[in-house]
Amino acid sequence: MPPRTGDRETVYFPTLAAERLDIALCRASTVVARAAEARAAESGIGVGQHLVLKMLAEVGPSSQRVLSDQLRIDRSVMVGICDGLERAGQVRRERDAVDRRAYAVTITDSGRRLLARAEEAVPAFLDDTFADLTPAERAQLSTLLAKVLRLHP
Repeated sequence: MPPRTGDRETVYFPTLAAERLDIALCRASTVVARAAEARAAESGIGVGQHLVLKMLAEVGPSSQRVLSDQLRIDRSVMVGICDGLERAGQVRRERDAVDRRAYAVTITDSGRRLLARAEEAVPAFLDDTFADLTPAERAQLSTLLAKVLRLHP
């Protein structure tokens, strides 16, 4: 007996994902991104804001262009992220000492405290999100994604 319409709908995506790795990866990315945004909302900081604060804390003052390029966040979105962080006192913009036409974004002490609170939630988020994977599978996924993203020479 052929599957009913509802049955075909529930088995189609697994078949498609098995045939089309690109579709599976896009769907997985969406699932993880939604989970990250939901968890981030609980700590009062969006994923984009978290990434900006993390980069500034680790590499120091950076232009919005560099932040945008490195974090792969559209430049127009980056302006909004930096505006919000600046209004909240998490970052400040200062004229770039090298290029006076540009501004360097710098994390503030308040931004460092917010980042520290947000970072505390990351391990639990990763454990929850990737709970179905063993530690070895998580390591393998990390290695494979690095290859796809061409992160290693």
